Amino acid sequence: MAKQINIALIGNPNTGKTSVFNQLTGLNQKVGNYPGITVEKKEGICKLPRGLKAHILDLPGTYSLNASSLDENVVIELLLNKSDKDYPDVAVVVSDVENLKRNLLLFTQIKDLGIPTILVINMADRMERKGISLDVELLEERLKTKVVLVSARKNTGIDELKEAIINYRHISDEPCVNASIIAPEYFDRLRKAFPNQSLYKLWLVITQDVNFGNINRNEVSSSELFETKSHTELKKLQHKETILRYQFINGVLKETMKVDASSAKDLRSRLDRVLTHKIWGYAIFFGILLLIFQAIYSWSSYPMDLIDETFAFLSEWTKTSLPAGAFTNLIAEGIIPGLGGIVIFIPQIAFLFFFISILEETGYMSRVVFLMDRIMRKFGLSGKSVVPLVSGTACAIPAVMATRNIENWKERLITILVVPFTTCSARLPVYLIIIALVIPDRAVWGFNLQGLTLMLLYLLGFGVAIGSAWILNLILNIKTRSHFVIEMPNYKLPMGKNIAINVVEKTKSFVFGAGKIILAISIILWVLASYGPGENFNQAEEIVTSEYSQNTEISENELEEEIASFKLRNSYIGIMGRGIEPVVAPLGYDWKIGIAIISSFAAREVFVGTLATIYSVGSDEEETIKNRMAAEINPILGGPLFTFASGVSLLLFYAFAMQCMSTLAIVKRETNTWKWPVLQLVVMTLFAYFVALAAFQLLK
Repeated sequence: MAKQINIALIGNPNTGKTSVFNQLTGLNQKVGNYPGITVEKKEGICKLPRGLKAHILDLPGTYSLNASSLDENVVIELLLNKSDKDYPDVAVVVSDVENLKRNLLLFTQIKDLGIPTILVINMADRMERKGISLDVELLEERLKTKVVLVSARKNTGIDELKEAIINYRHISDEPCVNASIIAPEYFDRLRKAFPNQSLYKLWLVITQDVNFGNINRNEVSSSELFETKSHTELKKLQHKETILRYQFINGVLKETMKVDASSAKDLRSRLDRVLTHKIWGYAIFFGILLLIFQAIYSWSSYPMDLIDETFAFLSEWTKTSLPAGAFTNLIAEGIIPGLGGIVIFIPQIAFLFFFISILEETGYMSRVVFLMDRIMRKFGLSGKSVVPLVSGTACAIPAVMATRNIENWKERLITILVVPFTTCSARLPVYLIIIALVIPDRAVWGFNLQGLTLMLLYLLGFGVAIGSAWILNLILNIKTRSHFVIEMPNYKLPMGKNIAINVVEKTKSFVFGAGKIILAISIILWVLASYGPGENFNQAEEIVTSEYSQNTEISENELEEEIASFKLRNSYIGIMGRGIEPVVAPLGYDWKIGIAIISSFAAREVFVGTLATIYSVGSDEEETIKNRMAAEINPILGGPLFTFASGVSLLLFYAFAMQCMSTLAIVKRETNTWKWPVLQLVVMTLFAYFVALAAFQLLK
């Protein structure tokens, strides 16, 4: 059996690299981090003809091997390290037919590393419409490689790419450009000092903060046979190298590529004028958000009701079908309701990721980032801060990682500290269940009130993040400025396969990531709620029966509910909850909500699972969690526990509190100190508490 082929998928951002990756791997992919660093690593398996398999690593987007960020460093270090298990047998460079000149800079650099390199020219279906023609055979001859025209959208050229990968041994590893002619004497000395090493790899080690093999930058610089240059001189040589490569690329494209400018349409510039307009741009973005949140509520209500009823039925069926005992109660009252509390939100989370994927696929999200830069600069943030803030709507963890593209440390620190204010998908289950309980499900002027409330919470989170950044900017006294550069990709119709894979992967990671925590916490909570110390718990039945012995009107079911309620109050979790009740009561909460808040510091979405578990203990009725929550009575004020005042208070608390241990761990890793995550936890939680307190006291 032939060994598995390692493939590195490389390319500039917005060349359709992810689309090619998805076409090659389908759902045979996984996402993790590179060892020791928090940079996302996507890899997958591709089945090739002749029974071969390829392990494909989708490397972070990079414009060249002259690294300016940690993401680009990852690319370089892998390509230099032959001992790495992911070191590629073949590199596949994905380029965009409309930006071929810029994309080929990276291609020529990788070719210099001596790795067999295939050039994929993506979006080939646009060539005719854009008036572009290519002489592929001549291009292959000039670039000394195999060139494959691909349309990931129409799934054309993928089979040819797979065939090229199989035959990678026949691809020349000869460089396109002799980079050493920029300083012949300097490179001659370098060659003599390290005769057994690749000259271009040594050049990258000297000019970048990277290592390869057993040689690091300090060894090269300190060699007695070789005297390196100053940082300024090296930068000048880098510029010379870039000019040399572009001279070669211009010559090649002049021979092989023809563009009929009259065929190109000016639709993109007309759309940009509207979508990035200083007034209409914001109005359109606000309108799109409004439609998205309306759709999330309208489309997902039916599957959510079905899931809610299914889990209530499963819980009841388990109780009646399995032998009575602690294990059956654990499953029926702990595990099933706990998991049901997260599974119920799959439809709405999937729809959210669906819409975000469409905005990214069409190229509109880049316009949003550009549009919001105008606001960011007024609050002392880098325009690049918009990317983490926008991506924070999915999850704060990758959003914090995305701040690595911000060069200025203080601006990056501010972005890290305020990102958790943006509404992430983990808050969504809490928002959805509370909104459903306290906001009427009716339309005003054609807009659903619940959908409007959800959108307002997203806007509120973003607004507080910006306001916090402004305050931090004053406190930290940031005076430095950085330039904001973003590439505007072409508009394109979204690819169904990309959207489907993105929705499945993101929803799956959310459910399984949250599911593990919820399952563990549900079991712990069930144990704490099902057992208790002292006579009050152990003799609950006798105590309650005696108390109601003179009451002839109470039914058997009502008596059982009173016994279950008495046992819950005197269980371990009841004792703990009543201990913290004085702290949460001014916010309009009871001890059960207090326990849910404490447990959700592990992860926000645990809130619903916690309440589902607590409300299920001792309950024999086939009720959904929503019905149980709606029936709760406020022990201090009387009446329903979840009123408009307590609901708004709870929504605001979750909007602002820092309730995610994973995010705190990432912040510690990115800032290399516990100072900032601890400050983040304390300040955000206190802010959330006092805002929630004010809201309840004003609205009650």
